[in-house]
Amino acid sequence: MNRPTVGFAICASYCTYKEVLNVLRETAKLYNIIPIMSGNAAAADTRFGTAEYWIAEVKDATGKEPLTTLTEVEPFGPKKLLDLLVIAPATGNTIAKLASGVSDTSVSLAYKAHLRNARPVLIAVSTNDALSANAPNIGTLLNRRNHYFVPFGQDDAAGKPTSLVADFSQIPDAAAAALKGEQLQPLLISNRR
Repeated sequence: MNRPTVGFAICASYCTYKEVLNVLRETAKLYNIIPIMSGNAAAADTRFGTAEYWIAEVKDATGKEPLTTLTEVEPFGPKKLLDLLVIAPATGNTIAKLASGVSDTSVSLAYKAHLRNARPVLIAVSTNDALSANAPNIGTLLNRRNHYFVPFGQDDAAGKPTSLVADFSQIPDAAAAALKGEQLQPLLISNRR
């Protein structure tokens, strides 16, 4: 049985990496995963771990080195390499780029190249400005054909009232739904904490 090929793009929401990597391991059991990391995700050492550590974790989870450059992801379009592109975590910066058509990172170019084939994209939002500056960008992506979201909610309504984070544990179910052209419901979930 042929398993769908899924690009799994990781952006620089470092505080979510542990949860995202746990889900990536589960998702890799279901799909042929091509891992992608943004330049910042692949280069920054933070209080959540070194770039080297997270690259090794991605490789361990998928059995593949993550793609991190524009030239590595550009073939997604002409070669039709992906059945689905998952962006998890999708930062506010990346969401703004996707909504505006900017393709200057490995993740945003993977998105642009993949869209050329009218195949589904699954976005797992993680941004502190989702209900402020990035709200229009999220709305734009919600209204695009073949765009689906992992269910999301506020992660700290009192402390960070404009922040939204996806329930990353729902990525496998959301991916299965997106591959069928469906949005996993409910989209909006209660406070994550």
